Amino acid sequence: MSKLFNVAVLGATGLVGQTAIKILESRKFPVKQLFPLASERSSGKTIQFAEQAISVENVDTFDFSQVEIAIFSAGAVISEKFAPIAAAAGCIVIDNTTAFRNDPDVPLVVPEVNAEAIALYCNKNIIANPNCSTIQLVVALKPIYDAVGIKRVEFSSYQSVSGAGKEGIAELMQQTAEYLAEEVMSPEVFSAPIAFNLIPAIDDFLENGFTKEEMKVVNETHKIFADTKIEVNPTAVRVPVIFGHSEAISIETKQPLTVKEARALFDKMSGITVLDEPENLNFPTPMLQGAGTDDVYIGRIRQDLYHNNRLNFWVVADNVRKGAALNAVQIAEKLITQIR
Repeated sequence: MSKLFNVAVLGATGLVGQTAIKILESRKFPVKQLFPLASERSSGKTIQFAEQAISVENVDTFDFSQVEIAIFSAGAVISEKFAPIAAAAGCIVIDNTTAFRNDPDVPLVVPEVNAEAIALYCNKNIIANPNCSTIQLVVALKPIYDAVGIKRVEFSSYQSVSGAGKEGIAELMQQTAEYLAEEVMSPEVFSAPIAFNLIPAIDDFLENGFTKEEMKVVNETHKIFADTKIEVNPTAVRVPVIFGHSEAISIETKQPLTVKEARALFDKMSGITVLDEPENLNFPTPMLQGAGTDDVYIGRIRQDLYHNNRLNFWVVADNVRKGAALNAVQIAEKLITQIR
């Protein structure tokens, strides 16, 4: 019989935490006992797992020595406080916040791209989950990077409101109703009205003119590939879509690569589905391929108009699943093969 693991999910009542719990069940992760955790405000609520109603426990009083693995999705401040406590108790933390992504002693992992880095968990008993936009980007880049190298990435992301959690979804819904009723929209979660609008800025601006969200993609791509020479030039845009981040990507490769060769590389890559039939207007969209799905979808693959070493393509993925919860569970699946 395979070994079973006690697993905690911190942020169990949030969007990513709830999704992680569903994925643990659907992928039949070997859970002996699940411990859903949240703040005192949410403790006492119940979640469903394996046909059981389980009470959410208060993280402030939880004993992490009870569990071998914990998935954290409750915000960076919470992770900064509780991840070291959990790690010291012998629990391995898979953290889905910004708290440890830039820590040189903490591996930053996308299993399809750098699963070998999981072994570095022993440094601090913490593994970092990258930003949602980074995850789908590096999955798409991986087969091309390995085949011909990548010199530069021009990257524009069109990010759904679920990237801001339940509050972001609620604001889009409320503003949509207000707009249709010709009422005044009052933004709270976002910096401007999001219904029927685009906002070309996510997170705070930095001195270099880029936002924190944009620089996450730069720094995380460098760390995941262990290659700081890749030039990554990002723009992040918030769009009125509920689920699914989309990305328009243009890359400059170190060696020439045809569209046919690129498509073949994508087809061979685990976790990628190519959907590229422009003659039938068949290509990935966030509503159809970016919601409730696990793969990274790629379409609109085409050669640059002026350079043989440049390719353009379009990438869509579910930001809550592959961009957060699923990636964390996939890390856990790889992890248990090393700690059995």
